[in-house]
Amino acid sequence: MKLSVIGTGYLGATHAAAMAELGHEVLGVDIDETKVARLAAGQVPFYEPGLAEFLAKHVASGALRFGTSVAEAGEFADLHFVCVGTPQKAGEYAADLTYVNAAFGTLVQHVRPGAVLVGKSTVPVGTAARLASAVRDAGAALVWNPEFLREGFAIEDTLRPDRIVIGAEDETARRVLEEAYAPIIATGIPVVLTDFPTAELVKVAANSFLATKISFINAMAEVCEATGADVTQLATAIGHDSRIGNKFLRAGLGFGGGCLPKDIRAFMARAGELGVDQAVSFLKNIDEINMRRRARTVDLAREMCDGSLAGRRVAVLGAAFKPESDDIRDSPALDVALATQLQGAAVRVYDPQAMGNAKDSYPTLAYSPTALEACADADVVLHLTEWSEFRSLSPDDLAAVVRERNIVDGRSVLDPAMWRAAGWHFRALGRP
Repeated sequence: MKLSVIGTGYLGATHAAAMAELGHEVLGVDIDETKVARLAAGQVPFYEPGLAEFLAKHVASGALRFGTSVAEAGEFADLHFVCVGTPQKAGEYAADLTYVNAAFGTLVQHVRPGAVLVGKSTVPVGTAARLASAVRDAGAALVWNPEFLREGFAIEDTLRPDRIVIGAEDETARRVLEEAYAPIIATGIPVVLTDFPTAELVKVAANSFLATKISFINAMAEVCEATGADVTQLATAIGHDSRIGNKFLRAGLGFGGGCLPKDIRAFMARAGELGVDQAVSFLKNIDEINMRRRARTVDLAREMCDGSLAGRRVAVLGAAFKPESDDIRDSPALDVALATQLQGAAVRVYDPQAMGNAKDSYPTLAYSPTALEACADADVVLHLTEWSEFRSLSPDDLAAVVRERNIVDGRSVLDPAMWRAAGWHFRALGRP
């Protein structure tokens, strides 16, 4: 099939490459000429494991190309995926639909009759119904097909997803999308057929549940800190219950990134508009618990420095919001780094992939080219993004460069016994 992908950010670039992998001819379209030039040269302007090689292969074969013209996309294809961003509005919880509205508004002016437009962006429920009218007026049909990508696993999640959700009013349009996904569906991946509002709610409901589970175990960490209990043992015990499971039950610094925080806030905002804000009022507590873990991490660092961070050297290991990514949006690690700096500490940050983005957005922080250099003469080391490089650090090697052997494990993945045996004062959220 010939298809277009409108928006070539993280979602769009991944989706375009994956569709080429399935055997389709793909045109990726974006208004950012610099980004398009890089993609057309087979370069990915962000870090995602394996994607650069994956994309370059299909650009070289001619199956995947990029441009800036929506009109060209309308002539080229009859199946169009809209993959633009929906960031949080400045000063509000609600989602900013500027890019979604612009993408659909431009696309309907250029599509051929019978075309199928597929919304993949995460939007407030009711958006698809509003857009469908203009799509129908253009002689086309709308389908809503939410994405469920995890950064660090984007290719896998696109080609081998847990499920495919298709929200459609038009049976023919639904079949067109199923044809595009036929190689995936043939492997036995579940397909959930539903209406527009349900399809829109699936993504925000799933993210809300995951955020709830993460913040639940972090709430238990707060109780453990007050009682001397160990949240890691608690999580192991309750995770053996098959009704609960052990995924997303690791207490620590909490979640960040470009999806969970802004999606649950947008969900709260939309629920308020619909008059059902009480149904999701618990999400406000989830958000608050998540933010408290950042403040508590700063507290632990201050406690290790005799009650004051003023004049202390703090090493921050991690800048990305999660490993295998260079995404620093709502990064807990950088939030903590900035908070310690505001309390008078001299902060040095290192991350394997996110240094460039961090330097651009947080220019007041200092950065080091290696973990050991970031930790040189440090009074306290903060482990805040769980890269494998940090998990494999030797306590003895680190002890040779720091000023004081103090470490806070914000991700609960380091071995306390090993670090304490090497003479380190070791603290972790929710652990005695």
